[in-house]
Amino acid sequence: MIRYNLRCEKGHAFESWFQSSAAYETQEKRKLVSCPNCGSVKVERAIMAPQIVSRKGREQAAPTPAAPAEATGSESTPLLMAQERELRAKLKELRDHIVKNADNVGERFPNEARKMHYGDIEHRPIYGEATPDEARALIDEGVEVSPLPVLPEDRN
Repeated sequence: MIRYNLRCEKGHAFESWFQSSAAYETQEKRKLVSCPNCGSVKVERAIMAPQIVSRKGREQAAPTPAAPAEATGSESTPLLMAQERELRAKLKELRDHIVKNADNVGERFPNEARKMHYGDIEHRPIYGEATPDEARALIDEGVEVSPLPVLPEDRN
């Protein structure tokens, strides 16, 4: 997981987590990254200072608090935090609903989705695994697919 400090065209600063830098770039190109304040999809990464800790330092260093993003008002930080918590809760609820009500077909997902799309098998709710290339190929064929939400706490 990677955390990015982001800024929209109107100057609102916020942060978001992504599975990888490639995942961020893909979501940005598809206009899936938007400002929680104004909804703008014209978003760019803000300059961030990397936190580098040596092996020796990991054992000794106390966690350093993250530098606050540029203030957009004293009330915006708690509001953004509340919005982020609410969004994460809804994403978790969505994912849990899918997992509960769909069949996990694992690595067979691309083939099963194709078979349903072309009418070779009966439609049913499924989820599973696909590489980014497999997912792109499905989308190019017109098969509707969407990734399951992955939240930072899932990585623990």
